[in-house]
Amino acid sequence: MTAESTVPSPGAQPWDHGLSPLSVLPARATGGSLFPVRRSPARPTSPLPLLAADLLAALVGALALEGAVHSPLLVAVLVAGAIVLQPRAVRPVLGVLDELPSVCGRIAVTWLALAALCAAYDPGLALSARSLLLGWTLHAAAACAGRGAVHWRRRAVLAGRPRPALVVGPAATSQRVAAALLRHPRCGVRPVGVVAEHSGDPGGLPVLTTEEEVGRALIQNGVRDVLSIAPAMRNGQEPLTRRLLEAGCTVWELDAERPAHGTSDQLAGFAVRRLDLGPGRPGSLGKRLLDVLVSGALLLPVSPVLLLCAVVLRLTDGPGVLFRQERIGKDGRPFTLLKFRTHRPVDQHEAATRWSVAGERDMTPFCRFLRVSSLDELPQLWNVFRGDMSLVGPRPERPYFVSLFSQAHPGYADRHRMRTGITGLAQINGLRGDTSIEDRARFDNAYIDNWSLWQDVCIMLRTAVALVRSAGS
Repeated sequence: MTAESTVPSPGAQPWDHGLSPLSVLPARATGGSLFPVRRSPARPTSPLPLLAADLLAALVGALALEGAVHSPLLVAVLVAGAIVLQPRAVRPVLGVLDELPSVCGRIAVTWLALAALCAAYDPGLALSARSLLLGWTLHAAAACAGRGAVHWRRRAVLAGRPRPALVVGPAATSQRVAAALLRHPRCGVRPVGVVAEHSGDPGGLPVLTTEEEVGRALIQNGVRDVLSIAPAMRNGQEPLTRRLLEAGCTVWELDAERPAHGTSDQLAGFAVRRLDLGPGRPGSLGKRLLDVLVSGALLLPVSPVLLLCAVVLRLTDGPGVLFRQERIGKDGRPFTLLKFRTHRPVDQHEAATRWSVAGERDMTPFCRFLRVSSLDELPQLWNVFRGDMSLVGPRPERPYFVSLFSQAHPGYADRHRMRTGITGLAQINGLRGDTSIEDRARFDNAYIDNWSLWQDVCIMLRTAVALVRSAGS
């Protein structure tokens, strides 16, 4: 089926929902791509209704405070707690029952903090157990009622005006997923087309097979949501997914085989997770700040060590102390990695394609010491300070091996969603040197998917311990 085809006749029941079919503008005479690069992102859901519900709940809870009218400071603490501890929802469709444990837990923390502040400020203002329990109960009940009303209203709006979406993946699987979503309009997403390498069997939604068709469909239909069938991204769809993210779309990876369990995010029973491969990944500013502070602080005290290593290396192994090599960094961009030279390749081809020199017999004792102690990696602190790398992240590799491994190991290319690092989750789990590339890719992607600043700190601490115990790579 071509991109210009229409939805089948009303007799095809999975698609008969009274919804408009996909519209695709005809190609321009120039043949130029209409893919909307750097389109402004979709307007996020306003947090004000939920914030207003939380503030109102805090005021209701304050009714349990004896003498609250004469203690506006206590009410202010409750209001501040409601703002600071407001749950941040990331699910496409949320209900109050989904966030009930989080809401009640955060309110409990607010009231316990309030009780501690009252007792510390003036023992005479200490809250009784009755006031504490009554205040928490009123506050939690009001918060759940208010947030429940907001979520109900949002679901009603989505059910009446579902967001148009594209489904990316194998044609047959994507058509099956789209049909399931159309049978459940309350999920708030209305598939209008399928993006696949091949059109497959006729039937179902229109199939877009070129980037130009996808771009025209985005513009004409106002598509802001994309469902990427796992593992479609890891089977050649990553470049398209990146373009869709740059175009301002929200991309969800949907598992068409595994149903959602427990509290996992879900759409029409399918497990989903939001993807963020772009430069604006949440927390990227904090990660970059940590990199600059730590690398800058380390460069000063280790500079004598760097100088000593450079002098000894120059005397024992001749000129050419620093080794510069092209590596692939974030978003597939090349950069020049710095290391102390511990081996001299025969030519550029060997330097680009030889996998490991750990067992090189001609290596001098000092060069071997540098590798065993990992001191040869110290110049990469400058790469981190410049922004080429991060302290923690997937290890960068040469272009030759990136191309080789990306074809052989699904998910390897996904590692480039984040800056490469000096150390990472794979390295502290023993995946250094000549070890499984498949295992490395799995650990690296798990690190990116679950990234946090605290995880970076833990990995750096575990790396420091491993360096003391390590026998080298």
